[in-house]
Amino acid sequence: MVNDGDHIAVGISGGKDSLTLLYGLHHLQRFYPKQFSLSAITVDLGLGNLDLEPVRSLCKEFQIPYEVVPTEIGRILFDVRKESNPCSLCAKMRKGALNQKALELGCSKIAYAHHRDDLIETAMLSLLYEGRFHAFSPYTELDRTGLTVIRPMLYVSEADVKGFCNKYQLPVCKNPCPMDGHTRREYVKNLIRSLEHDNPGVRDRLYRAVIDGDLEGWPEKTPTSPIHPKNDRLPIRRDSNP
Repeated sequence: MVNDGDHIAVGISGGKDSLTLLYGLHHLQRFYPKQFSLSAITVDLGLGNLDLEPVRSLCKEFQIPYEVVPTEIGRILFDVRKESNPCSLCAKMRKGALNQKALELGCSKIAYAHHRDDLIETAMLSLLYEGRFHAFSPYTELDRTGLTVIRPMLYVSEADVKGFCNKYQLPVCKNPCPMDGHTRREYVKNLIRSLEHDNPGVRDRLYRAVIDGDLEGWPEKTPTSPIHPKNDRLPIRRDSNP
């Protein structure tokens, strides 16, 4: 995922996942044999209630450049379009703003903080609401921009992220989005939790179904495939979308 000379933009929402990723990549620089640099970027939706000072302080402590991209995404979604299910469009607009700033900063890669549970939930969302079984890959090349998206935490559980965040007292910012806790993803998260309670191990089986499922955008599973258990490389997906 990380090569010599990479300049990696870390997408920072202020939540536990992105701060854990930032902390991990920063400390990885201390002993990783390949040299790389980091920049932290937050896309501000313009909702007016996002306190980023704790994030600024953390980035200053780590000596990582920090950029905040002001947008009117929140106003467009909630005031202009009055979206009842804004999450998908919001994600596309945020990614577009993040990609543009990453290119301006000369970054070659963007690191997202998606973890193992995000992967499972995305596959379930796709199955329930799109009628297909699909999930993002750990490594995605964006043909239009030349950027590469990496997801270093894709094999880390959300429970481990929470434990890490609590142990190191990372300055988590409250999510200002009015849809927080009322989304389809939250519904699926609770559904999986219920299934796990009634059928212990179902979360692990769902995860293996994604990894072994020959999904679109994932390499074919062979003994030399990046997703084969004996191969340490990670899957590569090419995506022309921004």
